[in-house]
Amino acid sequence: MTAPLFKGVITALITPLRDGKVDEAAFTRLLERQIAAGVHGVVPMGTTGESASLHPEEHQRVVELCVQIAAGRVRVIAGAGSSSTDKAIDLVRHAKTVGADGALVVTPYYNRPSQAGLAAHFEAVADAVQLPVLLYNVPGRTGVDLANETVARLAVHPNIVGIKDATGDLSRVSWMRANIDGQFDLISGDDPSYLGYHAHGGVGVISVTSNVAPEGMVALHNAAAAGDYASARDWQDRLIDLHKGLFLDNSPSPTKYALSRLGFCTEEVRLPLAPTAEAVKPAIDRAMAAAGL
Repeated sequence: MTAPLFKGVITALITPLRDGKVDEAAFTRLLERQIAAGVHGVVPMGTTGESASLHPEEHQRVVELCVQIAAGRVRVIAGAGSSSTDKAIDLVRHAKTVGADGALVVTPYYNRPSQAGLAAHFEAVADAVQLPVLLYNVPGRTGVDLANETVARLAVHPNIVGIKDATGDLSRVSWMRANIDGQFDLISGDDPSYLGYHAHGGVGVISVTSNVAPEGMVALHNAAAAGDYASARDWQDRLIDLHKGLFLDNSPSPTKYALSRLGFCTEEVRLPLAPTAEAVKPAIDRAMAAAGL
């Protein structure tokens, strides 16, 4: 079996904002911190990047800027999902044009296609552009679940190389390992259950927590990858409150609050999101302290 194309800690980057505009200086600082901490990849313009709220021109600029700053030091997997197949193809095509290493394509949201529609959507995207595609299944946000059997059908496509599974259902990774032939990158999209996902055979995590604690997430992954689950559990224990705390309000608002406390960016989010509620900020502060931040 060939080595995974995408693995390790892949940060689902926030998009810092200031006075209603993308703060490119803050984005640069955040990305340089991620690279220095040893993350294995980054995702600009995923869910955590507020892709649903930014203008198309902003979306493309952030992806292009990310590729330029990374300069080949880490893999860049561009968020490229849409409820429209044509729009998703355009985003994947742009990602390839600017030099991204892959595209993260979420299941179409709101229109809730059938499994046949989902398969046809992803096949159309993968047929249109020669760029590695990660499927992204997050039914809690999109209202539709990409069934295991549909994933297995899609896994035979040469441009579909893996999945970001944000369901938190650890049985799925075992099913996919048993039912998908050849290399297929199994990536968790759920920080709290990542250690278990890895133990079941996953190879990485697209992480929200690593925005705030990249060194800790890298240490957790590296320990698990080395088979040192005692150390990995120690890191999980340190990070578990942060995993949970960053979802005490609408994501990515708590992550932006935490990063503002560290001096990296403002708390600003784009409507319809609102800044983190004052009532939950003390819990986030405590979680950061527990994680050594």
